[in-house]
Amino acid sequence: MTGPSRAEYCVIACAEAWRGAGEVLASPMGPIPSIGARLARLTFAPDLLLTDGGAMLVRPDGTPEGWLPYREHLAWVTGGRRHVMMGASQIDRFGNQNISCVGDWERPRKQLLGVRGAPVNTLNNPTSYWIPRHSRRVFVERVDMVCGVGYDRAAGARYHRIPRVVSDLGVFDFATPDRSMRLASLHPGVTLARVREATGFELTVPAEVPPTREPTGEELRLIREVLDPGGARAREVVE
Repeated sequence: MTGPSRAEYCVIACAEAWRGAGEVLASPMGPIPSIGARLARLTFAPDLLLTDGGAMLVRPDGTPEGWLPYREHLAWVTGGRRHVMMGASQIDRFGNQNISCVGDWERPRKQLLGVRGAPVNTLNNPTSYWIPRHSRRVFVERVDMVCGVGYDRAAGARYHRIPRVVSDLGVFDFATPDRSMRLASLHPGVTLARVREATGFELTVPAEVPPTREPTGEELRLIREVLDPGGARAREVVE
């Protein structure tokens, strides 16, 4: 078996977002977060609930295992019993996320997805982020429009929490006194200098930055043979 690829390290980093989560609804968005959530369910997070995005709870292979009517889904969304992993067109040092527009929101240079469910997600349940291409265009000093709410704007929000941000370069959290972004681990082959160059604000960097956890042999087998035999992960993160 060949060694893990960068994409497989990203899968592991996303899976770790649900470690110890218990019986919560995982809502991953994108191929690598989805593979990560399914991997967590098969290994260290057996109580995790997976959804098809509609009204069904599903097993890691996508077959139905339960029914989740929309009224019940809304109760989960607003009660802290869901952990979303979303994308971000921009994210700043306090975890504010933008998926709506680039430039002045009254006359944007680019129109994106729109605010959608980001405020509800971020204020009412834990929300992590997946960034497949880490750059200064995404990691910005100040987002052009706040869609997902960061730590500097969430005072009093009972269930607000940003467990982690995963990019193709490393893993980031907010374990700092002012709740600003901190480098938690580097993916193998990535240097600290590269991360700093690709980030548009000053990161908190601990004295020693550990590497991102390596997948076990069984995790690699599950990723390659069971969860993603078609290699979608490699199309999202190119070596």
